[in-house]
Amino acid sequence: MAFVEQHIHDAPTSFWSKYIVSYDHKVIGKQFLWYGIFFLMVGGLMALLIRWTLAYPGVPFPVIGNLLFPHTNGVVPPDTYAMLFTMHGTIMIFFAITPILTGFLGNFCIPLLIGARDMIFPTLNMLSFWFAMASGVLLLGSLCLPLGAAAGGWTSYPTLSTNLGQPGVGQTLWLLSLFLFGVSSTMGAVNYITTVITLRAPGMGYFKMPLTIWGLWLTAILNAIFVPVLGAGLLLLTFDRVFGTTFFLAGAAATSGKGDPILFQHVFWIFGHPEVYILILPAWGLVSDILAFFSRKPAFGYKMTALSLSAITILSTVVYGHHMYTTQMSPLLTQSFMTLTMLISIPSAIFFANWLGTLWKGSIRFDSPMLFALGVVFVFGLGGLTGLYLASTSIDLYLHDTYFVVGHFHYTMAASVLLGGFAGTYFWFPKMFGRMMDERLAKIHFWATMLPLNGIFMGMMMVGWAGMHRRLYNPFIYEFMHKLIPVNQFITFSAVAMGLAQFIFLYNLFKTVFSKNYPAAPANPWNVGTLEWQIPSPAPHYNFLEIPHVKCGPHELGNPNLPDGRDFQYQTEELVKA
Repeated sequence: MAFVEQHIHDAPTSFWSKYIVSYDHKVIGKQFLWYGIFFLMVGGLMALLIRWTLAYPGVPFPVIGNLLFPHTNGVVPPDTYAMLFTMHGTIMIFFAITPILTGFLGNFCIPLLIGARDMIFPTLNMLSFWFAMASGVLLLGSLCLPLGAAAGGWTSYPTLSTNLGQPGVGQTLWLLSLFLFGVSSTMGAVNYITTVITLRAPGMGYFKMPLTIWGLWLTAILNAIFVPVLGAGLLLLTFDRVFGTTFFLAGAAATSGKGDPILFQHVFWIFGHPEVYILILPAWGLVSDILAFFSRKPAFGYKMTALSLSAITILSTVVYGHHMYTTQMSPLLTQSFMTLTMLISIPSAIFFANWLGTLWKGSIRFDSPMLFALGVVFVFGLGGLTGLYLASTSIDLYLHDTYFVVGHFHYTMAASVLLGGFAGTYFWFPKMFGRMMDERLAKIHFWATMLPLNGIFMGMMMVGWAGMHRRLYNPFIYEFMHKLIPVNQFITFSAVAMGLAQFIFLYNLFKTVFSKNYPAAPANPWNVGTLEWQIPSPAPHYNFLEIPHVKCGPHELGNPNLPDGRDFQYQTEELVKA
């Protein structure tokens, strides 16, 4: 229940206060959207450079190769290759996916979907974006250094990331950049958690919240707990690099009894495995809502889905050790982590079954948000099943550090959250900008993304199963790898096709936002009953002139007794008996 009084603040009048240092959660959400799209393009270009190198080793990168690598006549050199996969992973996880799913969707959706006028701490909200901006500038600036940016992998294990492995300043800037980004994420997490607890509209109990809010709220809880753990590890590693401490120095444990590189792996994965769910829980939440909305029936097993998401959140905190099976961990610990990792598949299977139950006998509308949501169901099914292989100790010992792992986590994290991000963007776009994106282009964008996406990640799992290592500059120096060159070429062409498909989205986005005389979107174009669809599009500065009173759940659809021929009812209406 809401117990904090909410005021209507004066709308900003200058460009500076309206678009640059805005306190409005909707503007901050859009700032995170543009931020994430920019870094998505940077990280995507790096992915193409990596893929080209693996498909055509020693061949110059087409068109811009000579511009980027003039000293090697356009060929990606080995040291740059290590930098590329480090920066690609870092940018995609922290600077593209996280801003879009958590920064954009969290900021834009939370107050609107719970009936609040803004976040509980608007100033903290504004600062979280600018800390993220400073972090991004620092990371991109490291690319211009004489010895280049960080090249120790996105996990930056010591000794690869110590002064011995990375003598330049780039790795230090990487550490400071991620630390700043962690500060930004923690600010946002505190804001999200407190806003959901204190500013929910009267009548909105936890089990009347849309599942999108469940996903974002649980993500914020994980962020608040585990991002500071990573921050501590990053600071200690920075001390090792700058001040000569020995927290992660190889061999220090044998001589002084203090310091071990494996300690960093523990710290990293205590954060790193919950990070998987930090990224994916918002996508699972919004997909659960969108499947119900576009199947025109209540979400099957709503409470069980919410409880399953909560169970996954709790279990995600105790399974990090399965990333370290090959570090000579105690067999007892290995078996414990394997059991706990397997356990997480139970709540995952429950809410996956609930998704199928929601679709069953639904009156499905294949609008663009629904297509992308169905895409998430498909790729998460594949990603989840292949995760069982890696959870098993005996199979992981063979597959560890192969491209099978890369394919698995790209299916689970990259594909699921990318498609989920598009589903959310297409769905809430009318409420953001007051216009509808072109549905025909949106559907072309879906198929042009979905088909090559599977070519990329399925291909990665195939070459990984065949033994292709994930970090080699040129795996084909080994003769038994030669037969995998055509598969790698297919993966690269798929990546190019998927990259080109994103220009359809960008064209649709910019055309809709900036084109003059574009028709206005109706207030409720999808015929959905959650609170944000009861106010004009785009959402006004104050969101709600009167704080709404919630009387029913978010998925009251398909009731034949509803008045006026509607098949949905708003959350502010008394529940009509079916």
